[in-house]
Amino acid sequence: MSTVSGTGSVLDQYQHKPDAPKSNDLGKNEFLNLLVAQLNNQNPLEPQGNGEFIAQLAQFSQVEGIEKLNTSMGSMLSSFQSSQALQASSLVGRKVIVPSEKAVVDTSESFKASTILPVSSSNVYVNVYDNSGSLVTRVNLGEQAAGNVSFIWDGKDSDGNVAPPGTYKFEAQATYGSETKGLYTLLPANVDSVTLGGSELMLNLAGLGSVPLSQVQVIGQ
Repeated sequence: MSTVSGTGSVLDQYQHKPDAPKSNDLGKNEFLNLLVAQLNNQNPLEPQGNGEFIAQLAQFSQVEGIEKLNTSMGSMLSSFQSSQALQASSLVGRKVIVPSEKAVVDTSESFKASTILPVSSSNVYVNVYDNSGSLVTRVNLGEQAAGNVSFIWDGKDSDGNVAPPGTYKFEAQATYGSETKGLYTLLPANVDSVTLGGSELMLNLAGLGSVPLSQVQVIGQ
């Protein structure tokens, strides 16, 4: 009868077993079978010590625990993906506020947006350009304190005529003494669709392309 040395662990025997699977993964069933085989075939003259047996049971418990953890993580991932899909469906058709310099504007009504002013300025204004790059008008905001500064464009050009609807560029500027610096603008956009997958949910905005959900500042109606 062949015997198994009490000094070798179940994992050692598994790793050196000629017909062992090439996979590095050892399931709990295989582990338990090897442990029973070791006990049945141990050398009576060199029985396995209690300490080593307990250590191997601990190894088995660890393998089983990892398997349960993998199952739990798979369940959590599935729940997260379902939640992400539900969140995505609720955003379609809604308006969001995102950092952008362009927006699709319905000039028949007032366009409301904002700019971020890091330091108080004596003069803040927003230049509005059409899709061809021509200056349409300037929205003067005057002196403003640091913070989020709201502005409204009435949809008219500098001559008072209603501009055609379309995509417009908004260039916010602030005066600091003799210097003029550009500012970030936060503009509204409509969510046409969403793209699932990857590390983050992507929103496909009308006329603007895709932006990650993390860039959305405000979700409107």
